[in-house]
Amino acid sequence: MIGGSRDAFIGAIHRMAMRLDDQIELVAGVFSRDSEKSRATGEDLFLDRRRVYDDYETMAAVEAARPPEERIDLVTITTPNASHVPIAKAFLGAGFHVVCEKPLGVSLTEALELREVVRASGRIFALTHNYTGYGMVKEARELVRSGLLGALRKVVVEYPQGWMSKPLPNEATSNRSWRMDPEINGPSGCLADIGTHAENLARYITGLRIKALCAEFTTFVPGRLLEDDATLLLRYHGGAKGILSASQISIGEENRLRICVYGTEAGLEWRQEQPNELMIKPAAGPREIRRPGNDYLSSAVRRFGRLPAGHPDGFIEAFGNIYREVARAIAALLGGAPPPVDCDFPTIDDGVEGMAFVECALQSARAGGLWRSMPEVR
Repeated sequence: MIGGSRDAFIGAIHRMAMRLDDQIELVAGVFSRDSEKSRATGEDLFLDRRRVYDDYETMAAVEAARPPEERIDLVTITTPNASHVPIAKAFLGAGFHVVCEKPLGVSLTEALELREVVRASGRIFALTHNYTGYGMVKEARELVRSGLLGALRKVVVEYPQGWMSKPLPNEATSNRSWRMDPEINGPSGCLADIGTHAENLARYITGLRIKALCAEFTTFVPGRLLEDDATLLLRYHGGAKGILSASQISIGEENRLRICVYGTEAGLEWRQEQPNELMIKPAAGPREIRRPGNDYLSSAVRRFGRLPAGHPDGFIEAFGNIYREVARAIAALLGGAPPPVDCDFPTIDDGVEGMAFVECALQSARAGGLWRSMPEVR
């Protein structure tokens, strides 16, 4: 693991998730740019001191030189955005598989460069758009694919949070202030942080790709350098329309990611704060709620549940589903076979699409909300 020190939220989530299915063991890392904090984190995790490194370059070189039965297989990157691409390049170049936090980087240019590195390496690369890991999100995708909704017409996805609705205590030095620092976070704040989750969730469930968009960015809290609120109108290939809202100043909200998809025959709704319920809304007749652990779920979805009906899956389990699928792919490669065709995790292509989305939205917002066409990155 690179990043994820003892006081980092997301690093701990990754560590819990990777252990859920007993397929991945954490054995080495650089947990902080502060060597003392990195070593202290390694002690917290009972790691061999010799495998807690001062920098990722040293770690990549030393681990690559170990005998095959000793060296790591996979690296997880849980650092701020600006360091994702250089770290990923270093470990892919050393022959390791990579799981990386989102967004992929800070620009579309570097995202495209990394995709070429991934393709040339032959290694597994996964991006932790973790909301795709929820069983009911996967069920929603299967229902769309089955044609239950008919032709898709409208997608409404919103992601309001309230934790930045007022200046943070000691915001200039807070360990979360990097999210509003263009040098570390990149040129977008709220949209890059949570808006990319909303866009990825909509694309995962519907299969729709954005053709054009118009965006308005607002910085409500004085003194911030990046937007803390974003509202977008979307035009999808095929004619469907969309609305996407991402906000970190929606006071009183916690993590209310919500998506509604409407077709010609039915609609569906999923809420992250109630992740074990998927609502289906037919044109006529009663609404239906589907829950994990039940036999009526699509066969492609059932393997992502670990518990029987009535025992809720949650945030860590969604992360765990990504790690489980990555482990399946790596195990196949180690056995000399290609990854299973049904492996289901966000890839480098999802990361590139996300950066294209951010870059297009930035162009629109800077032009005063004019419509801009999404770049073709396939």
